[in-house]
Amino acid sequence: METPLPKAPQKRQVTAIIIVLILLILWEVDGMTIKYSVLEERESGSYVANLAKDLGLGLGELEARDARILSKGNQQYLQLEKSGNLILKEKLDREELCSDTDPCILHFQVLLKSPVHFIQGELQLLDINDHAPEFLENEILLKISESSHPGTAFPLKIAQDLDVGSNTVQNYTISTNSYFHLFTLNHSDGRRYPELVLDKALDREEQSELRLTLTALDGGSPPRTGTSQVLVVVLDINDNAPEFAQLLYEVQVPENSPVGSLVITVFATDLDAGTYGELSYSFFQSSNQVIQAFEINTVTGEIRLKKPLDFEEIRSYRLEIEASDGGGLSGKCTIAIEVMDVNDNAPELTMSVLISDVPENTPDTVVAIFGISDPDSGENGKMMCTIQDRLPFFLKLTVENFYTLVTERALDRESQAEYNITITVTDLGTPRLKTQHNITVTVSDVNDNAPAFSQTTYTLRVRENNSPALHIGSVSATDRDSGANAQVTYSLLPPADPQLPLASLVSINADNGQLFALRSLDYEALQAIFFFESGVSFFGYPAQANDLLSLLNFNLMERALFLLHLGKYILK
Repeated sequence: METPLPKAPQKRQVTAIIIVLILLILWEVDGMTIKYSVLEERESGSYVANLAKDLGLGLGELEARDARILSKGNQQYLQLEKSGNLILKEKLDREELCSDTDPCILHFQVLLKSPVHFIQGELQLLDINDHAPEFLENEILLKISESSHPGTAFPLKIAQDLDVGSNTVQNYTISTNSYFHLFTLNHSDGRRYPELVLDKALDREEQSELRLTLTALDGGSPPRTGTSQVLVVVLDINDNAPEFAQLLYEVQVPENSPVGSLVITVFATDLDAGTYGELSYSFFQSSNQVIQAFEINTVTGEIRLKKPLDFEEIRSYRLEIEASDGGGLSGKCTIAIEVMDVNDNAPELTMSVLISDVPENTPDTVVAIFGISDPDSGENGKMMCTIQDRLPFFLKLTVENFYTLVTERALDRESQAEYNITITVTDLGTPRLKTQHNITVTVSDVNDNAPAFSQTTYTLRVRENNSPALHIGSVSATDRDSGANAQVTYSLLPPADPQLPLASLVSINADNGQLFALRSLDYEALQAIFFFESGVSFFGYPAQANDLLSLLNFNLMERALFLLHLGKYILK
């Protein structure tokens, strides 16, 4: 005869099923990219766009799907409001984030759950004209021979402007004078530089020097300006200018080269004698980045590292070198320096979603969602992601270095209640660098085990004429589940013969399984007692005075016939 399940376990089962359904996540990947742009230096909290509207989602759907904004590493530039508006999390400085890279693109991802959905995003940071041109020197010294012919051009040092595009230096002007005019020309890399052109011959005896004002203007509205004084010193004739052995030098420097390392030595010659043949080396029209990273020996032409190089920050430099003789003439060459990448950055792991408590008996459950990154390049930046062998979990690549950790099969809490998982991210560089992230997953219990008795048959011996409420024996059952699912309640099943007054003869403690005789038993009146307790059969025989009788082990059919035969002798 089947007994209906108790109500409490049924509720627990329904609750567990609901939790499982909530945690089961299907994932899909979309190739779309949303693009936004915003001006730099806008205040924190400034509106960027309405993400819900752009994604075609209804009001509240972003919150319902637990939408998140993910960025590379731990940098978060954007924040998502419940209204679906995308706002700036902090004030952004384009020059700090992108230096002179244009356009300045900040990448992010939108993560939606239920189901998992990744959307690529780009935020272009637009430049504003917040920097004025600035010359590295307040005074530019220009030595010109009095034998120079009209039309001779003299390049001048450039101004620096941290802005980009039209907001950087666009034009140069020179103060009004009777000897020179100025051209603004373009370098091959797009930078603009000033060139002073001689209009009429100089006469050192008439005027030995001139002082001019050089002005740099950017393209802002209104334009910002920076100035430097140009001191023109008129020299006696020096008819040979210095010449370098090469106009272009190319060199590769590993990024882990120590400070003070020799990069290259340049060499120029001058056919003149005396002071006109003595050379001095210096940087010419060089950027702040070059001056901060390198130094040059003015006598030997040795160029050495002034600070450590970082491939991930700047991958190449272009140096303009000038050799000047004692007579004011100069020659120039260019050095192209390529920074070589070294595997000096370990991969990074950023955890986005972690579910540390997983119900048993639920396959294909998402446990974690995380992203990996490595700022190195080439093989040094390629990564592989693994977990330990012989675990019931596997990693699934979802989109562009984003992974999900998923259960490989249904987990069984009774076999193993906890898993310690180590996620290892290793790059392919030399030497290989790795990052490890440890997570602990606890398997929560589901009521999937029935109680089991310690033995299938119990033998109880009772003397007749016993006192009421006599403890006549105990039964014991255990449940492999945990918590409330493992709490066992004992009860007596109704006998096969409804005439048998079992409830008036024997009782059982629901908590510990102890059995009690409720009244004095009379052997002559009661030959046998047959009852079921929690699905286990028992026989009890009252004993003659001072005698003990052992229980006979009948099979099920024999027990039923025996009860029918003795039913007429049972007391009501």
